[in-house]
Amino acid sequence: MGTGMNLSLSQIAAAVGGRLIGPDATVTGPVVTDSRQASPGALFVAVHGERTDGHAHLGSAGTLGAVGAIVSDLKAARTGLSEEPAESEDLPMGLVLVEDTVVALGALARTHLAGLRQGAVDRGERLTVVAMTGSVGKTTTKDLTRQLLAASGPTVAPRASFNNEIGLPLTVLEADESTRYLVLEMGASGPGHIAYLTDIAPLDAAGVLMIGHAHMGGFGSIEGVAAAKAEIIAGLLPEGTAILNADDARCAAMAELAPARVLTFSAQGDSADLRAENVVVDETARAAFDLHLPGLDAPRRVQLAVAGAHNVANALAAAGLALAAGLEPELIAERLGSVSIESPHRMDVSELSGDLLLIDDSYNANIDSMTAALAALPALAGSRRRVVVVSEMLELGESSAADHARTGELAAQAGAAMLIGIGSTQEALDAARARGVEVVGFEDSATAISQIDALLSDGDAVLVKGSNGSGAWRLADHLKEVRPR
Repeated sequence: MGTGMNLSLSQIAAAVGGRLIGPDATVTGPVVTDSRQASPGALFVAVHGERTDGHAHLGSAGTLGAVGAIVSDLKAARTGLSEEPAESEDLPMGLVLVEDTVVALGALARTHLAGLRQGAVDRGERLTVVAMTGSVGKTTTKDLTRQLLAASGPTVAPRASFNNEIGLPLTVLEADESTRYLVLEMGASGPGHIAYLTDIAPLDAAGVLMIGHAHMGGFGSIEGVAAAKAEIIAGLLPEGTAILNADDARCAAMAELAPARVLTFSAQGDSADLRAENVVVDETARAAFDLHLPGLDAPRRVQLAVAGAHNVANALAAAGLALAAGLEPELIAERLGSVSIESPHRMDVSELSGDLLLIDDSYNANIDSMTAALAALPALAGSRRRVVVVSEMLELGESSAADHARTGELAAQAGAAMLIGIGSTQEALDAARARGVEVVGFEDSATAISQIDALLSDGDAVLVKGSNGSGAWRLADHLKEVRPR
């Protein structure tokens, strides 16, 4: 990935509507919001977060080589920079003073991307920007799309799940003149969030994966979720391509919003532009299917490297985004079977010591992704004893109790011998117990970690699934540490 920037602080101030205080300098390094990631030539953006105020860390960013910072509180910035009194006039780095540093970060990314696009046109080249959204599968689809495109040219994509008003601009700012493809992930926990992101990065291609029940509390209804996700289609450039899931009626309905070409995909073999037919899932829960792709003279048999039948849809979406980005159909069909999930805690299947099989899908959870993970468990576990660890699913709103109860039912259907709950999971535990499953509940992830080793036996298959904020991923990491391969 490129370092992205090559602008002076005074140019940056002009781009973000700020005022430069202190020495001017040229930013040649990365743009960071974490002072620990600063390096020579970097620009540090001081964000006032839930746990810490970035203004307090200006000094450490400067020590690591940052040449300037975007700030919103001059007094706090001076204090963070120096042991001198806050009124001292001498500043060791230039400060761009703005009202809101997150808004300024977005403005800087918008200006940067527009400049890169124009520069590519001037050179007779093209920078193609693609993005995806959906209640489930965004990061997996991002990983698959990145790999498909990277084999054809320099590609920038988010680390982990950088899909909000801070992560997306930081990803955009990693692109430079060599970048041919920019892959973005767009998340939303309320109306207007995706529209804000597409204003920063107007899209050549946009994929909508599934309208489900994630973050229901922020939208009020599933119709509210659909309206918010549809903002990504409104963010397409006039010639942009919409890639829509034909198996989801709310996704398919977005075709009428598309400004130009629409590509539909179906994991159920329905009459879509891209579709999977004759799907077979093997004993490792990996799917093989006949890929129908516009431009192929005949279907191609593809065996996915990623586990879970639900990843057929994600693979088709990635193929559609790659096709819209200009890749040859033959190349897409050839590469699709070798791409993998790169981000942590997403259907990461590991053989640990003691013949323990760990299925780590602990990054996030809603009832849709919970259903998909539990559907994959029987094939992955085979004849092993099945232990399911679930943490409270957060931000579900009114559907929370019903969705947790459904989780208990699904665990029983998946043949779980034991269901372990972390946090407020009583409805899940009660539903599973009523179906003959042994259940254990823990108040938090730390307590679960202290007890988990005594509950597991060699040869078990353990699925860990939960919302990021509930800490289920810590339990998965613990098992990897105490049972190294």
